[in-house]
Amino acid sequence: MPSTIAEKILGAKVGREVSPGEIVVVEVDGVMAQDGTAPLAIKVMNERFGGERVKHPERVAFVIDHTAPSNNPGTSALHLTMRRFCRRHGCKLYDVGTGISHQVMIEEGRAWPGSVFVGADSHTVTYGAVGAFSTGVGSTDAAIAIMTGKLWFKVPEALKFSLEGKFREAVMSKDLILKIISDLKEDGATYMSAEFLGEGLKDMRLDSRLTVSNMVVEMGAKAGLMPADEEVMRFMEGRARGTPKPELTYPDPGARYKDEFTYELDKVEPMVAKPYSPANAVPVGEVEGTEVDEVFIGSCTNGRLEDFAVAAKILKGRKVSPNTRCIAVTASRNVYKEALRRGYVDVLTEAGCLVSFGTCGPCVGAHYGVLGPEEVGLFTTNRNFRGRSGHRTSKVYLASPATAAASAVEGKIADPRKYLNLRVKDMEI
Repeated sequence: MPSTIAEKILGAKVGREVSPGEIVVVEVDGVMAQDGTAPLAIKVMNERFGGERVKHPERVAFVIDHTAPSNNPGTSALHLTMRRFCRRHGCKLYDVGTGISHQVMIEEGRAWPGSVFVGADSHTVTYGAVGAFSTGVGSTDAAIAIMTGKLWFKVPEALKFSLEGKFREAVMSKDLILKIISDLKEDGATYMSAEFLGEGLKDMRLDSRLTVSNMVVEMGAKAGLMPADEEVMRFMEGRARGTPKPELTYPDPGARYKDEFTYELDKVEPMVAKPYSPANAVPVGEVEGTEVDEVFIGSCTNGRLEDFAVAAKILKGRKVSPNTRCIAVTASRNVYKEALRRGYVDVLTEAGCLVSFGTCGPCVGAHYGVLGPEEVGLFTTNRNFRGRSGHRTSKVYLASPATAAASAVEGKIADPRKYLNLRVKDMEI
């Protein structure tokens, strides 16, 4: 029977064909938890399952990223709980400053083509861009996966997204995924595998692809999968901690999809999601001129090297508006070091940005740029729910790094095409 990507990966794990709706128990290749979820997983082990047990310590990673560095003694205590657990059991700890979990898992090769990875964080779907069946789970399920090395899954139905053509100037993959979410709405892909195929993928570097997979959960998807083509395999060379199986990341001809959609990339415009949902995305022209108090460039969605290259291209020789503050946080120390080497950090700093690395802070409203009452932010993050990034009366608009940089210059939401007349894929990065 012809299979989708999700069916092929899960089927390979159980050694037979699987069908949508079927419940399967699968050995997982990796488990991740961060400082908002790992302490609870540890508590669950001790209080509900009779004590800590770790089946495969080498497959378990804890990342301190959400409130990193700590902003109060209570948070510091949670970080200590994670450090001590990893020392007791030999698990890998990525401590403060290493980076945001999803970027670090990709850089470290902990998810690879054909692997199955679970994380106690909803944006674990990001790793689908390298052909991994990766999905977010709750702390209890993460605890079970840590203790047993296995977890149950319902084989998802799948949606097929055929991407054709090439993006136009100043348009990024963030604009594409915002457009898709605005079309399907918040529940349009609930518990489905969103599978992205077509020649249009060749117009996206891995950085761009990770942004798309990262946000499929905003329309309810269980996974956001892409084929492991030459772009992916070049990146994975020497990184993967397991054996990549790129053949599992291509659907069979005739695979059955719940629905199919085609997106022509040259018709995608810069998009902005209005409060309070990523599904409220509209073309930038509909909100252009809206004044913003803070611009944030970063997060697990748009804190990669390509994102900073685009922001630097727009901000070079310009200044952040005196009425706006701009915070730029790379997704990892490695991205920061490379951005520093290439001069992007200098450009952003000279423009008036506060530049740092390796924290989720502003995105989750933990620290490092929390919005005050009635303030308006333009963020490159994945969510703009009421109160997520600050006071409940604040408002967050979501956009690409290009739109964010242009808006930082003007102090109001701006069309990036006024500042960038290049296609992102054609830029030297």
